[in-house]
Parts: sequence; C-alpha cells; structure tokens
Amino acid sequence: MSPTKRDEAVRELIDSLPAKTVVTDPDLLAVQSRDRADIITPGAAIAAVLARTTDDVVTAVMWADRHGIPVVPRGAGSGLSGGATAVDGCLVVSVARMTSILEINPDNFTARVEPGVINADLNRAVAEFGLMYAPDPSSHEISSIGGNLATNAGGLRCVKYGVTRQHVREVTVVLPDGSVLTTGHQTVKGVAGLDLLGLFIGSEGTLGVITEAVVSLIPKPAGEPVTVMAGFPDVDSAMVAVAAAMRAGADPEMMEFMDQRTLRAIDAWKGTDFGDYAAMILSQTNGPEATRRAGLIQDCFTAAGVVDVLAAEDPAEGAQLIEIRRMAYPATERMGHMLTEDVCVPLTKLSDMMRAVDEIAKKHNVQVYTIGHAGDGNLHPSIVWTGGAVHEMPENVWAAATDMFRAAMALGGTVTGEHGIGTLKQAFLGEELGEVGTAVQRAVKEALDPKGLFNPGKALA
Repeated sequence: MSPTKRDEAVRELIDSLPAKTVVTDPDLLAVQSRDRADIITPGAAIAAVLARTTDDVVTAVMWADRHGIPVVPRGAGSGLSGGATAVDGCLVVSVARMTSILEINPDNFTARVEPGVINADLNRAVAEFGLMYAPDPSSHEISSIGGNLATNAGGLRCVKYGVTRQHVREVTVVLPDGSVLTTGHQTVKGVAGLDLLGLFIGSEGTLGVITEAVVSLIPKPAGEPVTVMAGFPDVDSAMVAVAAAMRAGADPEMMEFMDQRTLRAIDAWKGTDFGDYAAMILSQTNGPEATRRAGLIQDCFTAAGVVDVLAAEDPAEGAQLIEIRRMAYPATERMGHMLTEDVCVPLTKLSDMMRAVDEIAKKHNVQVYTIGHAGDGNLHPSIVWTGGAVHEMPENVWAAATDMFRAAMALGGTVTGEHGIGTLKQAFLGEELGEVGTAVQRAVKEALDPKGLFNPGKALA
C-alpha cells in the first residue's frame, strides 16, 4: 500500500469510529506496539484502535479485512512472549479500555466481564459475595482477563485450581472477517458441538479478538490459610519434598519454588538472609482442614531433609511469606537484562529439569535465576545479562534458552506452561507439536483467518 493510500485508509478508519478512538501519533503508537518482552523490537504499526465496545472492534477488524491490513490484538501488554508485539504495517486493536464487570451472578457462580478488566480487580469485586476467580498469574495486579484468556494464563494457584481454560464458560469473539461469535455455555455442562471455547482460549489473538467472557467463580475458602516456608540444602531434596507432599494428598493451593540465586537477589534488594538455602519452597493450604494438610506438608518436607521449616497460621504473617515469592521477579530484574522463560515438565522430572538448567547455564556461561510453580511442574528460568541494550541479547543467552526448551521437551514437557508461544518461541512450536499436529493447527488457522491477517508471525504461524 502506498503512503497516500495508507493515509486515506487511516482517515477512513478515524471517521468510522468515535473521536479519540484511533491513535496515530508515533510516540503513543510506540506504547501500544509492544508487551513486556523487551528483547523484541516491534514493527511499525500504522494506527491503533483503543476500543470501548464490541462494535468498535468489529468496525476496526472489518476495515482491516477490506484493506488487507494485519491486526495485532492487545490487552494490558503484560505478556512475556511477544504476543502483542506490532508487526510492520499493522493495526493494533487494544481492548484495554473495555473494563466493565457487566454482571456478577453469585447464584450461578459466574461473572460476565469485558476483556480489559484487571484480574485482581475482578477478584476484589467478587470477594464481597464470598467468591473468587481462581486463576491468579503473578501479574494479577496488571494483567487483564482478555490477555489471560488469550494465553491461557496460569499462576500461583494453578496447582489446585488449574489454568484459565478451566474457569471460562463462554466468550464473545470478533472473527477475522468482522463477524461476531459467542461460543461456550453459561451452564456448568454443555457438550453440544465442538469445543470452540477451548480453541479460542490460548490462541494468542491469532483467531480473533475476545470482547466479552463469562467466567466461573468458586466459593472463597472458609477460615484462614496456613502458609509453610521451608529452606533446603539442595534442589533435589526440595523437589523430592514437593512430590511427596503432592502424593500425600495435602492438596495445597500454592507450592512455589525459588533457587539460591533468586534468594540471594532478594537478599541483596531487601536485606533478608535467605541466601544460605540452596532452595526454598513456599506452600499454602486453605479451607477445610488447612492446618492438618499443612502438617502433612511439613512432615514431607522434614522427611526430605529440610534445613528450616516454618508454618504461619496468622494471615498477615502468611501474606508476608508469600510476598517473598512475589518479590522474585523484581529482585531478578535488578540484576540486569532478563529473558524470563517458561517450561513445564512432569512432576517426576522436576529434578532432572533443574539439573539440565544448571548444566546449560555452565555450558553457555550464563547466569540463570529459577523460580516456579513446583506443584504442577512449571519452572521459570530467567537468564540475566548485563551491558548493551535489552534488545541486544547476546548469542549465548538465546542458545541457553534454546537448550532449555529442548531439554523440557526431551523430558516429556512443553516449551510453555503459561506464558504462551508469542513471537519468542514460535520456531519451537513445530518441534513440540510434530508434523501432523502442526498441520492440524494450521488448518484451523486457515479456516478462520484465510488471509492470515490476525497476529501474523505469532504462535500458530
């Protein structure tokens, strides 16, 4: 498209939407053109639509379809895999202004929300009904429900409640031709037709733009949580302890892991003294028999050779302990530029994966800080380097990440447990899915997006 035709097309878009909906200022466009995967240099978008309604999204998508313009959907921009990174000549369609909680139905245990609702805001809103929305990514205070749906986000409570897909009943999606599909069921059960709901959740904006969702709520556990903090002399004993606690039926709501390098980063930032532990596990039980189940966890930790173990029944003290885990990312970010990765392996392979991470770090001479949702096998090794700009990532950093992806797959795991494929891992999707799996996914993509305009180069590309 020539510059003149492009400008005429953008003017058409501006005129078709409410005032101040379309952004063309280069500085404002730059903000809308990337997520938190800072190592990726975004392309040059020609405009961004800051939608407030489904009709706004429909207008934008139909315009893009007419003119053959790529569309990059965007939520809060908190993703870590480059899924919301602009490509050259694209239209960014942001749903971040669609922030209404349209309905809370405590009798049906559901909430109807727009995609720009922040995860933590939804939880605060439903708490007054004694309910909660179970998925809670570490970014819950800044990530939106739409982005959580697009990536099938996880979080600290996944070990008990599962990922986002298990807590969504219905979505409304603007498809690549501008038509609007509502799929799923407001009922608990519903098996009519293919599972299109599951198809869109985790599709990373490659099949459409989600503009509304009915999510499932659960009763907030009664009583106060019990939080267990344990320090271990080595990673193997920590992983043995985790597996034993899960087998024992402790049914924790959280089971989080931090390695020694991460603990020392927290020490350097906050003046704590956790760095003598080779590994730390933070666990929490809630609801009926929380104290008894926390005792089971303590017993398993002790049997595995724990150095120190502390159980906190006071909610305030427990919250302080959980905050240690939430400090892991900011503490690591202080150490330099960071590539945060996301692999998941079977529980029985956690120790093997951690050994592989250590060996890969030595092989490529990189610094790796690892945390994870140990109870479900999801690890986040972050590779840190200093010097240069963040997008000037050294070759040995990506070489180490590549080896980690392949190590996870070799152990029967996956290259992403919750962050998504996005741009960063697109080259590895075929390795994991295989030839037939890749062909099937591409067939679905081509059926819904025959022009290949939706989030090109991401995930299913």
